[in-house]
Amino acid sequence: MRVITGTARGRKLETLEGEDVRPTTDRVKEAVFSVIQFETEGRDFLDLFAGSGQMGIEALSRGANSAVFVDSAKKSIETVKRNLNTTKLADRARVAQMDWQSFLAINSQQFDIAFLDPPYGKGILQSALQQLPAHIKKTGVILAENPLNEEILSEYGEFVLDRQYRYGKIKISTFRHKDFLV
Repeated sequence: MRVITGTARGRKLETLEGEDVRPTTDRVKEAVFSVIQFETEGRDFLDLFAGSGQMGIEALSRGANSAVFVDSAKKSIETVKRNLNTTKLADRARVAQMDWQSFLAINSQQFDIAFLDPPYGKGILQSALQQLPAHIKKTGVILAENPLNEEILSEYGEFVLDRQYRYGKIKISTFRHKDFLV
């Protein structure tokens, strides 16, 4: 796993080991950032189920103003911190070891971009999508990664499904505020 482009381009990132971990592939990461390529610079990014932190790190490398990394697993948080140090992007990052619900309950920041890739098939994505719109700016975008066979709604609060992209057995769904659909 590596940083694709930007100030940390080419830097290798540490990954997590284990059966519960499925890092977003470079192919999917590249596709996600091509979707938001003109929306990343100067924006605030939320990596809600951070894992190794590669999505938020990619956003920072591409000029995001800040990134917040949230994960409940201690090993994930330690990996995120090491990857931030390796890429020299820690100064624009905040790392929180807590579950997503606790984070959203105490968070007052409004984000421009949120990326969600929670454990599959447990209903976590659907629950997070219901709560997340209150933390996203009207001009923002929510990106969700999930398996093709996992159903999600087409509307969460005032954010509606804009597009879906398929990559093998997974899909990336983008949600935008109903007033800002292109």
